[in-house]
Amino acid sequence: MSPRGKVKRRLSPVRKRRGPRHGRGGPPRLKWLALLALVVVCASLAAFAAWFAFGVGSGGQSGPPKAAIVDQLSLTFPNPGFRQQATALLEQAGYEVDYFPGEQVTVDFFRNLPTRGYEYVILRVHSTGVLQEEGEAASTENTVLFTGEPWSQTKYLEDQKARHLARTHYAGDERALYFGIMPDFIELRMKGNFHGAAVILMGCDGLKSDGAARAFVERGAKAVIGWTGGVSADHTDAATERLLDYLLVENRTPSEAVAQTMTVVGPDPSNGSKLVLYPAEAAASAGN
Repeated sequence: MSPRGKVKRRLSPVRKRRGPRHGRGGPPRLKWLALLALVVVCASLAAFAAWFAFGVGSGGQSGPPKAAIVDQLSLTFPNPGFRQQATALLEQAGYEVDYFPGEQVTVDFFRNLPTRGYEYVILRVHSTGVLQEEGEAASTENTVLFTGEPWSQTKYLEDQKARHLARTHYAGDERALYFGIMPDFIELRMKGNFHGAAVILMGCDGLKSDGAARAFVERGAKAVIGWTGGVSADHTDAATERLLDYLLVENRTPSEAVAQTMTVVGPDPSNGSKLVLYPAEAAASAGN
């Protein structure tokens, strides 16, 4: 061998091991995992969309149904027992209950009442068919609902001028005047919609005429229940407790509940007034 020469060995190139061919998309397992993840995400989004649409239905309200006890009568005839019993019946039926004592029952409270999303509106308020006009009592064909807000000549001037509001007073105390809510105020000046709520008028003359009840229906209420004449606080409290029991616990229709209440409790013993339903054909379950 020549000392200058170098022996070159030919080495066979080492061949690399190749795995199975997968093409451009990567291993099949990863493709299936990615597809599965996409399906899960889409299903979750669809479920969330369905839940959201359900939650904001019926006037955009979510959460449990709500009821209001508007107790303007607490200023003159307080009855904590009625509040407790009515609240218990409503909560037993799944309602979230808001209670408003008399000092909170103002003109603007009534103005915004439909916007609060209540399915039951229990108006334990004085009401009358007699107005105080320039120092003299005057009859009216329309039911006037009392507020707890003292009357002022300088407030709500537009509503006073349009006769949407009235001056009211308690029997035997003609010096203390309060703002009263006329049916036109309910129909034209309230904001929002009652969205099928049931309204219970616990005061006198609530359905002596149908003006107030018709206005509530025009504003979106489904059923209005009230008295055809005068009624004492004790009698209306007892009758309304019984009425709520029939509506909420026994799940009777408004017409059935009113009829059964009159059978058990009866008309007002002093005035003979009866509890009636408007409109008379409101037979579907109230508050639904």
